[in-house]
Amino acid sequence: MQRNPRNSHLISSAFPTAVNILLAAVFVSAVSAASAAETNYTKDPETGIESWEWREYGVTLQLGQITPGLAQGFYLARGFDADSADLFAINCAFMAILRNESAPGKLRFNLADWRVAAQKQTHSLKLDTEWQKLWQRRGVPAAVRTTFHWAQLPTEHVYETGDWNMGMVSIGRKPGERFDLRFRWRVNETEQSGVLTGIRCATDDR
Repeated sequence: MQRNPRNSHLISSAFPTAVNILLAAVFVSAVSAASAAETNYTKDPETGIESWEWREYGVTLQLGQITPGLAQGFYLARGFDADSADLFAINCAFMAILRNESAPGKLRFNLADWRVAAQKQTHSLKLDTEWQKLWQRRGVPAAVRTTFHWAQLPTEHVYETGDWNMGMVSIGRKPGERFDLRFRWRVNETEQSGVLTGIRCATDDR
């Protein structure tokens, strides 16, 4: 497996051992979907962490829950004040893994094009740029803001065939709420899209 250089250090350095083990268990336990265009759902029997996977066109997207308690603890350990860590923790965080497994060309994406659909409405993800403005207003130190940036899935990126990446995404929903994620990307000049359905934000365990 090949990692994209943009985040190749994240697995070993940006996430604490407990989170590594937890998320590894989520994704290793996933099985192939019965139909490539369907959403595959998995729940870890030991941790209760839920994950969803979509696979088609040689592209795979996986989302695994990050509970508010895990998100809070992660950022407290990296210099965030308690109130700021809580603001991120309650905004429905997931660990995302995006792979260009066998698409016939470069995969280009922009998270600004992705949409969360819930209760007959849609809204965008809460992107790193929005968080950075909030952290700056709250006086979060620059070094801590940089740590936050590198822990997120990049907002825009290009993956060669075989490349993949992982990072946090912020959905902007409340703990326990359900939603669908509509995502888009381009391979060469062709726009493609998919939908992860029935995703649930982790319940509040702080």
